Order: sequence, then C-alpha cells, then structure tokens
Amino acid sequence: MGLLAATLLWGPPGLLLTFALHPALCSSAAPTSGPPHRDYCVLGAGPAGLQMAYFLQRAGRDYAVFERAPRPGSFFSRYPRHRKLISINKRHTGKANAEFNLRHDWNSLLSHDPRLLFRHYSSAYFPDASDMVRYLGDFADRLGLHVLYNTTIAHVTLNKDRQAWNGHYFILIDQMGHAHQCSVLLVATGLSVPNQVDFPGYEHVEGYESVSVDPKDFEGQNVLILGRGNSAFETAENILGVTNFIHMLSRSRVRLSWATHYVGDLRAINNGLLDTYQLKSLDGLLESDLTDLAIVKDHEGKFHVTLKFFLEEGNQTADTITLPQDDNDNFAMRVAYDRVIRCLGWNFDFSIFNKSLRLSSGGEFSKKYPLIKASYESKGSRGLFVLGTASHSVDYRKSAGGFIHGFRYTVRAVHRLLEHRHHSVAWPSTEHPVSQLTSSIVRRVNEASGLYQMFGVLADVALLKENATAFEYLEEFPVQMLAQLESITGRRAGRGLFVINMEYGRDFSGPDKDVFFYDRSVGHTGDAWQSNFLHPVIYYYKGLPTEQEVRFRPANWALPRPTAIHHIVEDFLTDWTAPVGHILPLRRFLENCLDTDLRSFYAGFRRPQRWLLLVGSVSRPGARPPPVPHLGRAAPRLPLPRSAQHCEPPSVTAFSLDKSSRLGASWQGSGPASTPLAAVQLLALATDSAWLLCPLALQEG
Repeated sequence: MGLLAATLLWGPPGLLLTFALHPALCSSAAPTSGPPHRDYCVLGAGPAGLQMAYFLQRAGRDYAVFERAPRPGSFFSRYPRHRKLISINKRHTGKANAEFNLRHDWNSLLSHDPRLLFRHYSSAYFPDASDMVRYLGDFADRLGLHVLYNTTIAHVTLNKDRQAWNGHYFILIDQMGHAHQCSVLLVATGLSVPNQVDFPGYEHVEGYESVSVDPKDFEGQNVLILGRGNSAFETAENILGVTNFIHMLSRSRVRLSWATHYVGDLRAINNGLLDTYQLKSLDGLLESDLTDLAIVKDHEGKFHVTLKFFLEEGNQTADTITLPQDDNDNFAMRVAYDRVIRCLGWNFDFSIFNKSLRLSSGGEFSKKYPLIKASYESKGSRGLFVLGTASHSVDYRKSAGGFIHGFRYTVRAVHRLLEHRHHSVAWPSTEHPVSQLTSSIVRRVNEASGLYQMFGVLADVALLKENATAFEYLEEFPVQMLAQLESITGRRAGRGLFVINMEYGRDFSGPDKDVFFYDRSVGHTGDAWQSNFLHPVIYYYKGLPTEQEVRFRPANWALPRPTAIHHIVEDFLTDWTAPVGHILPLRRFLENCLDTDLRSFYAGFRRPQRWLLLVGSVSRPGARPPPVPHLGRAAPRLPLPRSAQHCEPPSVTAFSLDKSSRLGASWQGSGPASTPLAAVQLLALATDSAWLLCPLALQEG
C-alpha cells in the first residue's frame, strides 16, 4: 500500500471501507516518489478547458489546468483578427426558461452561477472578441478554478505502470523542465498551427495571423486571398471598400451556412464579397487546387499567378518566363497582384506529444484533427481525451461540436463518462412511471439546449424498466456510443429503449441546396417524416444495437435502423406543443411500441351526455373565435362502455369566450359517439390550450 492508503488505517473504519471498495477514489495508485501527481490534467485554459475544470471542481476531483498565457482565453486576445465574433449573443427570446435560452446563447459556458452568462458581458448580437477574453477570465476567477498560468507544456510522454487507472501515467514537462504527472490527460489546446500549402513562390504569401488589419494599408491595391472560409471572408470584408478588387481562390466551391446548416461554413455577416462578385463590381471567386499554382514576383514587386506546370526546373522569376502563363490568353488571373494573403484555417499542434502516445492524424482530416473515438478518447492512448475545437472530427460539418455552443455539452458528456469509469458514479438519470413518458419527451424537445445544438450527436435515451411500467431517462448521450451505453453509463437497458434525437431532413442540407424553395415547409402530421427543418425524431429499439449495427448504419443516419421510428413534424416556431399536430401522434407512437395506454385522463359514459366546448379567445372582444377542430379527425376512435354503444351521437356546442367572459354560441355540430371521449383525452394533454371540454348530463325526455 502507498503511504496515503496506509495512513487511512488510523481513520474511521467506514472511510477505510470506502477506499477498499473504490480504490480509484484515493491517490494510493500514484507512486509515492517522483513528480507531483494529479488525477486529471487539463491542457489549455480556453473555453473547453475551463468548462472541464468547472465539472471536475464541482465533483471534487483532483485536477489542474495548464495554461501558457497569463490569463484564460489567450486565443481570443488575437483572433479573430478583425475582432468580431460570429457566435450569436441573443439576449432576448421572450422566454424565462434558462435552459431554453441557452439554445440561442452561443457564447456562455455551463455553470450554476447566473452571473456567468455572456449576455451580461456584451449587448452586441455579434460580440467583440475582447468581451470573450474578459468573460473567460471572470469564469475562472469567480469559480475559483485551479489554473496554472504561464506554464507552457513542452513535451508529453507516457510512463507505464500497472497501478495506474489506465495502465500508464501521463508525464508533462513544462518550459522550466519541471515534470507533472496525471492519470487522465484532457487536451483542450484548440487548433493553433496555421494551415499552409506548399507551392513555388509560397514565400511571397502573407498569413492571416500576421497580415495588417488596417484598411488603409490596402488602399488602391489588387488583392488575392487564398481560402474560402470565414477567416478569408472576414479579411475581405475588412478591405472591401478600399481595394481595386479582391479575388478569392480555393479548391472547392463556397459553402453557405444557411444551406449546409453548419455554423462553421460561411456566415452572412462576412459574405459581402458574394454580392460584389455577382453584381459585377470587379471582385470574384475562383476554384483551383492550390498545389497546382505558382507565384512569381516581378521587378516592380507585384505578384503573378501561373501554373507550376509551365515553370522550368529551378528558381524562376518574372524576367525568365512569360507571364501570365496559361493555355489561353484570357487566363482569369492574368492581372498582377499587390498582396497575396493566406487564410486557410488551422491545424492541431501534434509537436508536443511523444510518439508513445500514438496521438496522430489521418483519414479525411489529414493534419487538422487528432484521431479520436466517438467518446472523444484517443484511438492510440487510453485515458487521453480531446476536448473542444480539436475534437470536432467527431461531428465535422454535421453539428456544432467545434464551437462553444456545442462543445460545452460534449465536455459534460466526457466528464460523465469519466465519473463512471473512475469513480463509479453512474450517468445522471431520472426515473418515472411510463405514463409520464410522453410529457418527459415533450418537455425535453421543447427546452433542452444540448439536444438542440448537438443535433445528431447527443441524444436523450429513455430506458424501459421491468414490464415497461417505468422508464429511466438519460440526457445527452453520444449516439455513436449507443452500443456501449451500459458500460459507459452504469445503467441497464434490457427492456428496450427510446432514443430522442434532433435532425434536419436528410436531403435538406448541402452547399448546392436551395433551402428557400417555395414548398420547403412541412406542416401536415402525415408528412412529418419529410420534415426539412430541425425537428425531433424518436427511435425505438427492443434492445441495444450492436457495435456493428452502429458502424454500418445507413448513410446519413445518425442511428442504426430501429424497430420503429417517429418524426414529430417540424414547427416554424420550434414549439412542439400542439395537442393535435405534435403531442397526439407522439403518444400514439409510444403506445404502439409499448402496447399500452399512456393516457392520464379517462372518461366513460353511463348515459347520453351533452358536451360543452368552450373556446377561450385571446383576440379582441368581438373578434372571430378560433376555428373548431373536427374532433373525429383530431383524436383516435376510442371504445365506449357497453351501456353507451347504442346511444345517439351527442350534440356538440361551441362557445366563444372573450376577455369580458361573455358567452355566445358560435357553432353547432355533431360527431360520432366516440368523439367526446377522444376529445377529452386530447384536451387533457393541452395544458396551455384554449380548449375546454365539459360533459353535461342530459335531462331525460
């Protein structure tokens, strides 16, 4: 036993028993000599690092955050270069629900302190980056997070040890040569290495990280920008009014965020150059593989673009070749440029990680992101997790995991995973009788911010209990890890489960999609499966899918094929509380899956009854009342007691009720004998509805 564990023998027996049952809770697994040990080391005090630090601190864990700068959020001290963030700061939603409001707050981190909402730091819809620096500093200070500033980690390696949680310790060496040791390494360093492309003449290119941000420096110049992301358009927007023209060159077409539904694509706030291009004001966009280019400087200091195919061996200057050079004399880039600016994005910094960690890049992301699993754990080293922007490979161009309003939830998911793995704390859940399943789902799809922002990546899971009489509700679980749900969460899923996911229509997103076509909106419940806009989708499984089923799920599906699936029809207001359009079809679906009745309100006939339908009008006195629904279509056919099977259809009378509580008959009709029962049940679901149905006994004769 280590020294710490030995001293516990003098403590209370209960304390000793606790450590005997859960050895991970004490640091006895750490060596008694060597560098200082911590259970958790967080690299980087940016938004993701601070978010993880918050959760670790709230859980009472042993951790430290290492930050090379003297304050948090150092990236935002310099970037974006032109200082305007493209993350929405929507301060007013008309709602008092704090969870709902986070759906439209793209800058705040999660905490228990309402003062630490970004709305208190800026009133701008697109805030200044300096406000983010101030916010992150306050977040760390007010919560007392343990951050070691001015500590640059220069090298990270492994030290194998059977006593360690993961079979090895992580050794971090700082700029002073001091070693730090931890059991779990959480990398939140972001993307910090400028992406560069090698071609002849690349030395003449200025980088986004160093180019001037003063528009006066570009007065009357011809400018070529390499790249087509937000940094490229941000740079163009800054100098659009002072240049002769701006040409923008990239290997792929422009991707508009409103068409792709991906917030990392080009945002409208920066796309002024698209107007000037299409409206014939000299600016323009070109497509070409940058590796095929060459840039040559002439004796006047201007730059010429050609294809390296036409260059001879060795160094070339404008004096030794004919420029511009192409097969055609109308080559689009035959004009000389005064400036060439590189705006090609960023890559992850792999340089500090020893090969023993096997933290590598590859696949479709080349050098941009490290290879990680859907659990955000490195594929090469157990216990090494990647957080924040650097973890975006899990949902690249699919969801918001590369941005604060997305990764604040994925960081929480990683923390919950770690709590169960190392501290035997099961994934948080709530248990309810199955009669509350409909209301639980309706509440979450209408207010949950994690589901809304991390659509297709994090989903809620309702685990059915014995005989489906109750369910256990888990929030924001990584859907790609569904096959490992039991081992990750500590919860059992032996009786079936529902997965509640948010999705766009499968053919509604893409750089070449027209998302403004005339019939884009779906409103009829029968066509809910064709919904285009973000909407809830409920998957039912009789058992957990296998890893193979998850891996080989259909293309563009977030989840494997379910036993049954239900789409809640899209809603213009993103308010899925309509009794007929949203709630009733959902309840029917759940009842069919469970083969049970989920109604919480029952009514029966013992004799013919008169039904009084009151319509609460919210309009001005004297205005027309809202339309009365056709109850036979609005609700299911329900069986009547035998005594009422041969009754005449009851009459239904509707009244208009204005603010002065005056009643006036507005409509009369009749429906089938089963209609009132269905209507009562339907209206019982609509707590905020204006409809009220009351049975009145008929007088005999």
